[in-house]
Amino acid sequence: MTTECFVDFSLACARRLPHVPPEHPCGRVHGHTFDVRVTVAGPVDPHSGWVMDFAEIEAVWQREVFAALDHRLLNDVAGLDNPTSEHVAAWLMSRLAPWLPLLTAIDVRESHRYGVRVTRRA
Repeated sequence: MTTECFVDFSLACARRLPHVPPEHPCGRVHGHTFDVRVTVAGPVDPHSGWVMDFAEIEAVWQREVFAALDHRLLNDVAGLDNPTSEHVAAWLMSRLAPWLPLLTAIDVRESHRYGVRVTRRA
């Protein structure tokens, strides 16, 4: 049996989408409080009783993501020159995957209505 576990995070960031038409509002610098869900999946360890320690996910997030993105202009971050939510999710996946081998999905919500998910197969 495989069990999915997740941890939710928030990032306050600014961005400008460089490839939208000139009249598009996202072409101007604007901010989002992105809600991010990091999902890991695997068997429940019979000794610990969990798939992965939530504290380990939190520590990796703080070290690899939060310091790099929170309260930043995403366009200034290497690899995010076109910081669509799709690109942010893919960037997060590539940043976290080396440290979280059980990582299966990253969800990024830029508002309560709009979001994306990237997945990875083990």
